[in-house]
Amino acid sequence: MKHNVAGRKFSRETSHRLAMYDNLVTDLLRYGKITTTEAKAKEVRMIADKMVTLGKDGTLGARRHAQEIVKNKEVLSKLFSELGPRYANRTGGYTRVLKIGPRHGDGAPMALLELVE
Repeated sequence: MKHNVAGRKFSRETSHRLAMYDNLVTDLLRYGKITTTEAKAKEVRMIADKMVTLGKDGTLGARRHAQEIVKNKEVLSKLFSELGPRYANRTGGYTRVLKIGPRHGDGAPMALLELVE
């Protein structure tokens, strides 16, 4: 029985899936929005919100936790210098998923994942 097993597997091994999540979160924080499938957007949204919460905290421990996901130093500094203060008065919901229709090649449902203003 699969009780309390959350998350999607995307037919990938664990290390590949986690690396994909890390890359998508890093790109979202770098560019402010990304286009991906709906399922990936919904999974990455949770991780990205946690990263912004760590950016709001701003402590050394929070920076080290965020560094496990966001490997790029420029994006990490942007998270703590720009994005953290920008969402200081917001209690959650830092990202938005907008459905944009099917992909032309295989018909996969696509979505735009973006940071809210």
